[in-house]
Amino acid sequence: MTVTVSRGVKQVNQTSTVLGRKLGSELLRLRDAAGFKQQDAADVLSATPSKIVKMERGWVPVRDPDVKALYDFYGGTDPGALEHLLQLARLDRERRKAKGWWQHFPNSGSLVEYISMEDAATRIRSWELSFIPGLLQIPEYTRALVVGHGNWTDPEEIDPIVEVRQKRQQRLHGENALQVYAVVWEPVLRQLVGGPEVMRRQLSHLQEMAELATVRLQVLPFHAGAHPCAGGAFHILSFAESEATDVIYADTISSALWVENEEESAKYQGYFDRTSRLSLSQHDSLQLIDDIRRGI
Repeated sequence: MTVTVSRGVKQVNQTSTVLGRKLGSELLRLRDAAGFKQQDAADVLSATPSKIVKMERGWVPVRDPDVKALYDFYGGTDPGALEHLLQLARLDRERRKAKGWWQHFPNSGSLVEYISMEDAATRIRSWELSFIPGLLQIPEYTRALVVGHGNWTDPEEIDPIVEVRQKRQQRLHGENALQVYAVVWEPVLRQLVGGPEVMRRQLSHLQEMAELATVRLQVLPFHAGAHPCAGGAFHILSFAESEATDVIYADTISSALWVENEEESAKYQGYFDRTSRLSLSQHDSLQLIDDIRRGI
């Protein structure tokens, strides 16, 4: 599976982090402004151009001496700007040291990077037009989705996928609970994934989850008509670090799109905000969910 980012294509066997990419983009901006090529930067570090590529794309942690050497070479003179880069590098290295629980599960595949970002996020805004958001799914619903996908048939493959999704939901509870704001299209609630009984339980679960202080749920009804988010589902991940730009993740059948610059991120936030304004209030959304549940 290929992960496409706003500046090109990145293969998923490369590991990166939100802060690593932020640092890399800053170093790239400085190099471009100074008029140097990757080979020039590599010579300063007695390294290869491929190392500079990895640093600028956030694929590897960057040492403080390398940050200082490049900043000086690029003509930087502001101690505050240098400290800003060093802080990004330090935070990024700390993030990379943490080994996530998801790495112990098979078949996580291309979701590994998303789950690692979700684990670091403080808030997620999700727009879904095909199924219930993963953080709000019951196991039976998840299992039905995986089976319906058709790529997995062996229970030994399916069970870990269901377990991973359930474990992710632990972020909705506790001292540093993840804040979730989900907007779903009405057909999501009417599609009988797993059959009538599973769907009734799933809708009941949605009602329960919406009672949490960490969860806000709205439904975009049929009668809303055309809306800005008709093009596809996406998630906006926000982070505690003030230096970390909101990241957009949009998963498709065969690829995933990462949007990681402020201008494009702002566009998605605008789409989400306008669509949420077209949606029912949470109270009316829960009433619609209850009506659909009773009618199944």
